[in-house]
Amino acid sequence: MPAAWVRFGRVLLAAMATLGVVLAPSVAQAMEIALPAARLGAASAVAGLYAAFCGAIILVHRRRRLRASAAAAAMASGDGEVLLVAFASQTGLAEQLAWQTAQAVKEAGSGVRILPLDEVDEAQLAAASRVLLVVSTTGEGDAPDNAIGFARAMMGAPQSLGHLGYGMLALGDRSYDGFCAFGHRMEGWLRSAGAQPLFDMIEVDNGDGDALRRWQHHIGVLSGNDDMPDWVSPRYENWTLKARQRLNAGSPGDPAYHIVLTPPDAGATWQAGDIAEISPRNSDEDVTAYFSALGLDDREVTLADGTRQPLRDVLASSVLPCGGDPAAVQGLTADDLAVGLKPLPHREYSIASVPADGDVELVVRQMAHPDGRLGHGSGWLTAHAPVGATVALRVRANRSFHGPADDCPMILIGNGTGIAGLRSHLRERILAGRAANWLIFGERTQAHDFHFRAELERQAAHGHLRISTAFSRDQAVRIYVQDVLRSEAAELREWVARGAAIYVCGSLQGMAAGVDAALDDILGPDQLEYLRTTGRYRRDVY
Repeated sequence: MPAAWVRFGRVLLAAMATLGVVLAPSVAQAMEIALPAARLGAASAVAGLYAAFCGAIILVHRRRRLRASAAAAAMASGDGEVLLVAFASQTGLAEQLAWQTAQAVKEAGSGVRILPLDEVDEAQLAAASRVLLVVSTTGEGDAPDNAIGFARAMMGAPQSLGHLGYGMLALGDRSYDGFCAFGHRMEGWLRSAGAQPLFDMIEVDNGDGDALRRWQHHIGVLSGNDDMPDWVSPRYENWTLKARQRLNAGSPGDPAYHIVLTPPDAGATWQAGDIAEISPRNSDEDVTAYFSALGLDDREVTLADGTRQPLRDVLASSVLPCGGDPAAVQGLTADDLAVGLKPLPHREYSIASVPADGDVELVVRQMAHPDGRLGHGSGWLTAHAPVGATVALRVRANRSFHGPADDCPMILIGNGTGIAGLRSHLRERILAGRAANWLIFGERTQAHDFHFRAELERQAAHGHLRISTAFSRDQAVRIYVQDVLRSEAAELREWVARGAAIYVCGSLQGMAAGVDAALDDILGPDQLEYLRTTGRYRRDVY
C-alpha cells in the first residue's frame, strides 16, 4: 500500500478518535447512542471520508490482485515441472523478493507460478513438488494480512505433504521478540506435514544483504541459473592466494584442493562456521580469446552505468557472452559488447581454519561444465589464479552454524568438502580445551579421499577426537555417513543424552537428507525437533 494512503488513513482515524467516534453515525443512531449535533455532523463528514478511503483501498487492492494474477499466469512457462513461489507480505518487501526469485527461476528455463499465500490451497500444494516461500512476520510474531486465511484454513488442519520439497526465506526484525516467528511457525507446520527442506530456512533481519545473497545462491543452485548477477553488491577486500594443494590425487572423484588465503591485514577475524565469499574472475586465456575475436587491443569501454573501465578488466569479471564462445561476438564493437555484460556472481565456501591459524583455508572441489570449462569459483581458485594473485574476498558471519557457547559434547557429521566447516569447529574446540568431539566423515576412498587424515588422527591420538568413517567405494556394498549413524545408534543416543550438539556440513543432495532421516529414526521426530529448535542440531549444507 502506498505510504500516502497509509498517512491519509491515519489522519482520518485520528480525527474520528478526537470526535469520540468509532462507528459510523448512522450505526450509532441505530444503536441509540446519543451524539451532540455538531459532533454528529463533523463525525458524518469524517466517517464519509473514511468510507471513501476504505473503498479506494479495496479497489486498489483488487486491481493489484488482478494484475498479480495475470502476471503470475504469464510467468508460468517452461517445460516440465512448474515451481511454485508463494509470498506473505505486509509492507511489500516479501512480494518484491518473491518476484525476483520467480524471475531467476524463469530465466533458467524452468516453469514457475507465483501467488500470494492466501491464494495457495490444498490442491495447489498437492500438485506441486517444490515450493519456494518468502514470508514476513508482522507485529509481535503475527502472520501478514495476506497469510491469515492460509494460516487458519491450511495450517490449522492436518496435511499430508510428504511429496513436497520447500525452501523458505523468512523476513523479520531482531528488535522484536517474535523474530521471524511466522516463518518458524510455518516451517514447523511443513515439517509436521512431512515436507522436506530443500535447504535450511534463511532468516533476514531488516533486509540483511548477506542473508538475501544466501537465498539467491540457493535459488541459483536449485534452478541451474548460477550465473545470475547478485541482487545485492557487497564490498570485498584484496586477499592473497598463498598456497594451493590437491588433497585427493588418484581419487575417482573430481579434484579437491586445499586453498590458503592471506588477509590484507592482521586484523581479520572470523568464527568457526563462517563463510568465505569470493568474487571470481575468468582465466586470462578466455579473456584473450575474446580480444582475438574482436581484433582489438585493450582499451577503455563505457559500461551501462556510464563508467569507463579497461575492457580486459570488464571481461575478466563478467559472465562471458554467447556461452563462452568468442567466435559469436565477431563484428561487435568493444562498447557494444561491454554494455551487455553481466558481472560474475559470487561463490561461497565454508572456512576450514580459525583466526589463530592466520589465514583463511578452504576446501574447493573443481566443478566443470559439460563442455569441460571449469566453474567460475572453483576454476578461479584451483586453476586460473596463480599463487600470489589477488583474490577479492570477504568473510561473512554465519550465525546459524556457530558453535555451542557451552562445553557440551559435539557430533560433527559431513562428507566431501564439508570437512572444511567441520575442521574449523574441531580446531576452535581443541584450542578451547574441549575434547568431547566425534567426527563422522564420508568420502569415496580411504587411500585418496581422507582429507587432513594425519591431522585428524593426531587429534584422536591425543584424546581430542573420536573418528568414524564411511568410504563408499572401498567395498562392494556402498556405505555412507547415514549408515554409520545407524550402526552406532546406541552411542549416538548416549552422546545426545549427555547434551551433545549435532552439526552437519556437506552436500545437500543425498547426504543431508539421509542424515536427517537416520537421526529421525534413531532419536525420534520429537527429540530431533527439540534439538533443532534449541539450536543443538545445525546444518551448513549446499
